[in-house]
Amino acid sequence: MNLERFIAKRVASSNKQSFSGLIIKIAIVAVALSLAVMIVATAVISGFKHQIGEKIFGFWGHIQITSPQINQTTGEAVPISINQNFYPSLDTIREVPYQKNYEILGHELPFEIEKKTKGGVRHIQVFTLKPGIIKTKNKIEGIILKGVGKDFNWAFFDKYLVEGKRLELPDSVAGKGILISQQTASRLQLSIGDKFRFNYLRDKDVLASRFVVQGIYKTGLEEYDRKFALVDIRETQRLLNWDPDEVGGFEVFIDDLSDLEILSDYIYYEEVPANLYCESIRSKYPAIFEWLALQDINEVVILVLMVIVGLINMITALMILILERTNMIGILKALGQTNWGIRKTFLYQAGYIILLGLFWGNIAGIGACLLQQHFGLVQLSEENYYLSVAPIEINYWSILLLNLGALAVIMAFLIIPSWLVTKIDPVKAIRFK
Repeated sequence: MNLERFIAKRVASSNKQSFSGLIIKIAIVAVALSLAVMIVATAVISGFKHQIGEKIFGFWGHIQITSPQINQTTGEAVPISINQNFYPSLDTIREVPYQKNYEILGHELPFEIEKKTKGGVRHIQVFTLKPGIIKTKNKIEGIILKGVGKDFNWAFFDKYLVEGKRLELPDSVAGKGILISQQTASRLQLSIGDKFRFNYLRDKDVLASRFVVQGIYKTGLEEYDRKFALVDIRETQRLLNWDPDEVGGFEVFIDDLSDLEILSDYIYYEEVPANLYCESIRSKYPAIFEWLALQDINEVVILVLMVIVGLINMITALMILILERTNMIGILKALGQTNWGIRKTFLYQAGYIILLGLFWGNIAGIGACLLQQHFGLVQLSEENYYLSVAPIEINYWSILLLNLGALAVIMAFLIIPSWLVTKIDPVKAIRFK
């Protein structure tokens, strides 16, 4: 039988009616709250990164293939031929081997190992862009038309259509339908079925074309919603005076975000001809991704602070437990128990308190996440956070690591205050009341 564990259980059961019983309850609550906050913070930050990233990638793809040149007169992209060796066969790329420096504890060693990407290319589609001005009876608004074709993946936009339906792309002629954002529709007072004039510049001449509102979307990415509208790619080709086989570029979607830079480099060097340019969307629009990277720092700060809170409360509780049991410590020493054996007794008791706190912390943290996930209790300003509801993404492996990490760190630091046991003189302790 483990003597230290047996004594710890008996002491724990006898502490319920004493002053230390209140301290133990406070310590359990502190550990529980700390873990609950860590679980919620990790789930929210993970949800932010995933959902905002999904919106941006859904709008632009993960990788763009375009011409490196621009039209010096209009500032628009130079067209490229749709007849490329990689289109549409690029989506057959699966795992790509690459060389990476071997790492130990985050430090790179001067030799390489061969690895493979987790996935490959999921989809490729063409697009064109044409800037201009929407003009109604009383309003005008600058806009960029994004032309999409039959290869366009509607899985993203279908989730954000708030009114109407996706674009109709007839086989015979270019469709005149347009998808505008709810923000644009509200400012221009447009609704489904309304017609308006789109003014644009071509060869220094101001021309006009008419569109009919076929759908209204809202992604929450205000910066993009107010700038872009979706139309038939053949219509933008006509406005740009391009041939039917000329496009602005290709959008590439990949299976796993962690492969982004590897696949971007692979496509650029192995698949794309020298006259075209390949760029990941993270490089093209770095501001949002830098903002998302800051959330990782916030997550670390929150986790460290919560561990410190739990640690301080446990150190306080342990010291009170030791001081309250001074007489018992003296008796155990007199009976021949070693300092380390007595320290282990109190560490076992501290371990019970921590485990109980972690149990209730898991219930509180996971419960709060599930409530938010199903009922959206916490609302956000979509203009500032790109989302209307605080996102939750529960990763049970992360929760397990949080539990193990908190238990290990707190127990390791509790070894220091348990040293107080060694300073207690058995003769004085036995006489202590």
